[in-house]
Amino acid sequence: MQKELLSIPTNFTPREIVSELDRYIISQKDAKRAVAIALRNRWRRQNVPEELREEIAPKNIIMIGPTGVGKTEIARRLARLSQAPFLKVEASKYTEVGYVGRDVESMIRDLVEISYKLVRDEESQRVQVRAQELAEERLLDILVPSPSGPAGFEDRPSQSSTTSTSLAAAPLSEIPADRGGKTREKFRQMLRNGDLDDREIELNTADKAGMFPLMQVFSTSGVEELNMNLQDMMGNIFPKKTKNRRVSVSEALRLLTQEESQKLIDTERVTHQAVHRAEQSGIVFIDEIDKVAGRETGKGPDVSREGVQRDLLPIVEGCSVATKYGIVNTHHILFIAAGAFTVAKPSDLIPELQGRFPIRVELKNLGKEEFIRILTEPKNSLVKQYVALMATENVHLEFNPESLVKIAQIAQEVNSRMENIGARRLHTVMEKLLEDISFRAPEMNGEHVKFGPEEVEKALGNIIQDLDLSRYIL
Repeated sequence: MQKELLSIPTNFTPREIVSELDRYIISQKDAKRAVAIALRNRWRRQNVPEELREEIAPKNIIMIGPTGVGKTEIARRLARLSQAPFLKVEASKYTEVGYVGRDVESMIRDLVEISYKLVRDEESQRVQVRAQELAEERLLDILVPSPSGPAGFEDRPSQSSTTSTSLAAAPLSEIPADRGGKTREKFRQMLRNGDLDDREIELNTADKAGMFPLMQVFSTSGVEELNMNLQDMMGNIFPKKTKNRRVSVSEALRLLTQEESQKLIDTERVTHQAVHRAEQSGIVFIDEIDKVAGRETGKGPDVSREGVQRDLLPIVEGCSVATKYGIVNTHHILFIAAGAFTVAKPSDLIPELQGRFPIRVELKNLGKEEFIRILTEPKNSLVKQYVALMATENVHLEFNPESLVKIAQIAQEVNSRMENIGARRLHTVMEKLLEDISFRAPEMNGEHVKFGPEEVEKALGNIIQDLDLSRYIL
């Protein structure tokens, strides 16, 4: 049983992890190495003797660097690579209960919800083939009358002489009774070929609307526990409602497949695995940790800073949190904190919290060379994104290497003259550069637009020279 529940689906080496992160994130070698080691240590922990396994805790990481240098993206890509439940939260959202904000334990409840959805989706995928088979049978029961149908059908001509085309077009009331199963098989073939996709039928489905969405209002900050089992409890008290809907055959097949998939899934097993995966491979990314660094001043907005840190401490240190899926132990959840630390310093955090983040990595500012690489190298680079977006309008964009150098130079210059927002400045520059084309794209059918350094200078030069204007536009 233990082997089935091991939730480290990948055994990538640290070098392979860094190589994978390099496909999406430029520079920041130290941060990539730190998270790669942390992920590999999880795999190593699963392979040590069982008596030692529980004693090995993850080494939490704190990333220090300005905004827009890749802190969040590194953590998000790491979670996707390891297929682990991942939650990003803002530290400033968690303050002393009763002041403002939310209870810090809600981050663990949110993580388990994400884990539950991941496992449930995997289980749905696993039973998808069987669910489709059952949904197909239910749909054929609706499309093809049974032999005990209306009396007038018994004397109709043999359905073997009825063509598939006429069957697909015939109203349900005129389809002959299926005594030999031939009509059903014809409809099965037409259903699989898509010949019936646009035909409408009446389908009786569960009504998910009703009182349950309204019940969410009771789950306000600080009282999430009150809502833990409320929906499940009320669902057992009130009978399930159904309603008739008129839908296309293709939509009916999708709805019925969903219903059959839910019936095939073992909810208890999914819940057990979701809690286990959250405990053993969950990653919580606490952003803006520097916003709660510093000691209490006794007045103003700083009154809750140290309180937030003290509330975070037991979660990071390791404790048990009650969720609607059961008790979740946080001892082996990996916490990655991040902050710019332009005003506060990591040493301004309370000593107990500092000790829970033993690994510290500093991320470097991005310059012109990094911006050029960001525009071209990543698998999902900005240039590729804009080219693909305009291609949907049949407009062909082309950037020569000199134009990308110019864009990177402008982004660096604006960052140096105003707030340094890192790679996010490329988004503002590119959006301004392509503003006119994005607006006129539906009218530019088939046009080819090529950008060189002159075109970039023409579009952005005046804004760059006017410092006051660039503050508002870029």
